[in-house]
Amino acid sequence: MLAVLAACGGALAVSGPSEQPAEPGKPTVVLVHGAFADSSSWNGVIQRLQRDGYPVLGVANPLRGLQQDARYVASVLDSVPGPVVLVGHSYGGSVISEAAVGHANVKALVYVASFILEPGESTSELAGKFPGGQLGPALHTVPVPPAAGNVDTDLYIQQDQFRKVFAADVAPDVAALMAATQRPITKSALDEPATRAAWHDVASWNLVTTEDLAIPADSMRFMGERAMSTTVEVGASHAVTVSRPDAVTDVIDQAARATAS
Repeated sequence: MLAVLAACGGALAVSGPSEQPAEPGKPTVVLVHGAFADSSSWNGVIQRLQRDGYPVLGVANPLRGLQQDARYVASVLDSVPGPVVLVGHSYGGSVISEAAVGHANVKALVYVASFILEPGESTSELAGKFPGGQLGPALHTVPVPPAAGNVDTDLYIQQDQFRKVFAADVAPDVAALMAATQRPITKSALDEPATRAAWHDVASWNLVTTEDLAIPADSMRFMGERAMSTTVEVGASHAVTVSRPDAVTDVIDQAARATAS
């Protein structure tokens, strides 16, 4: 575990002497990871945000179902005092659009290589809307023990395909650690339709990763244009939070500054 944390940019909750304390008046940045990842995927971003004086919270997204996951993230938002910049990576974007509804303290939404769904749409639907995605054939399925008669499937990325489709610009040794420690998502979570979309009422930013083989860049552009998001493009893989934490941090900082009261 220590090796994974070190490779991905340092432990989440440990403050070092080089980090600056949170500055009064700065919003809390709440980070929500997506499928096939965990909160450690934000480590490099967290280090940079903390050094810039932002309080930061990395949420452990359950990855069990869109509404279930959104309720959990919403409960975390209930516990955060003051203004929030809410950030989602990949499927995490689907979750934050639901979770932020009814939370007036959420001042900005930041979508990082992410999904920006309209009510009625599913994550899997938008993932396949434009050509270029290579994630589907790389998936490995594991049956989930049935609960209350419901049958579901956990989805993993095959480890020998992980770097190619998810983290092509991440160092091979780091990508191998990420592949071994990836967290699965249920198929039903990806197929579950959105019911609400906070981006209709909250300002949003959209970081498009142009070398992404998990979500085609054209899909991200389509969703960002529809949401009238402020869009930034970067030449990176889907694992941009690990490979380009500087670019991700810059977009979050832009959103925080633009929405500061």
